[in-house]
Amino acid sequence: MRVRALVGRQSEIVGPDAPIDEVAALMIECHVGAVAVVDRSGIIGICTDRDLTQAVSDEKGPETPVSECMTPGPDVIDPDVPVVDAAAWMLETGYRHLPVVEDGELLGIVDSRDVLWALIPKT
Repeated sequence: MRVRALVGRQSEIVGPDAPIDEVAALMIECHVGAVAVVDRSGIIGICTDRDLTQAVSDEKGPETPVSECMTPGPDVIDPDVPVVDAAAWMLETGYRHLPVVEDGELLGIVDSRDVLWALIPKT
């Protein structure tokens, strides 16, 4: 199985100026642990629940732009990578969310849960 099979719906995206309180509300509303931060050039960052937790710890205000707490220039994965290789990479790097990008276009974000479900044998 390839990573492409795990990309269900388009990921949630925000602009770099989106306030972190709105980003957090979007993540809660959509039941996701990460959003892609994009501008005209494409994906420029990823904001995860961990990034928001760190922002709170750093006493950033709710109006703080997401660009100040996102992970800039995130590693991305090609949709044709085998899921088992994606799992190994996530374990090696500690990533819980991977943006899936093909030809510069964001297809979605897969998380560790997606990968685990894909690796569990179906009975």
